[in-house]
Amino acid sequence: MIAHIKNGILFFAFPLLSQFPRVSHAIFTRQVGHSQPPYDSLNIGFNEKDDPDTIESNRSLVAGCIDAGRPLVYAQQVHGSNVVSLKRADVSTDHTKIPEPITGDAMITDIDGMPITIQLADCQAILMYDPVNSVIANVHSGWRGSIQNIVGKTIQRMQSDFSCRPSDIHAAVSPSLGPCCSEFKNYQTEIPEKFWHYRDNRNCFNFWEVTRDQLTEAGVLSEHIELSGLCTKCNGHLFYSYRKNKETGRFAAIISLIND
Repeated sequence: MIAHIKNGILFFAFPLLSQFPRVSHAIFTRQVGHSQPPYDSLNIGFNEKDDPDTIESNRSLVAGCIDAGRPLVYAQQVHGSNVVSLKRADVSTDHTKIPEPITGDAMITDIDGMPITIQLADCQAILMYDPVNSVIANVHSGWRGSIQNIVGKTIQRMQSDFSCRPSDIHAAVSPSLGPCCSEFKNYQTEIPEKFWHYRDNRNCFNFWEVTRDQLTEAGVLSEHIELSGLCTKCNGHLFYSYRKNKETGRFAAIISLIND
């Protein structure tokens, strides 16, 4: 990934997506925000005990780094497989009207300037872009999302709702819990047997490879996939990690279509 600093805020971008001028995207860190420990410091998640005004200030810092025409769009993430389509034809052009509340773990849109945002602390964000149809998606996939194949379901919705072809889609996978740290002591009751071949002799699962395989099985070309390869637990100074800290904040993964 490529490191950037804007307004004093560190964030990362993927070379795969950076080649497209119509797309703005960023993976933020936990650094240079206002939250106090244990949420220090750029926490954008409301699902913990952090001060709401401080979280709003952090969200404003993040939004200031994104070239978008609307406020950041968040969903209530529930570790499910619900995919929400936000279509240009269905949403007001009034930039003050944001389609909320949204409940789901993946969002797709063809609306210019709508920065769809995923909140993370070990789970994956899969940022996707179809340059042919100018459609983007952002997917929240923890281990529960992986075993439900939310990535594949999102691609199916991109096909049905926006006429996307999987071979045109480019996908980038954010920092998340790596195979070095993803131990599942109770995997036999938590994870279906068809995923057990992703397990090593420490009972750690490689969910990065699960996502890669689900993307290719859905029709995404292997050369159109980029994995960050960064483990959030190993890099707890940069990213929030539930496995490392339990009580922790959330960092942001954002993608938006730039206005023509």
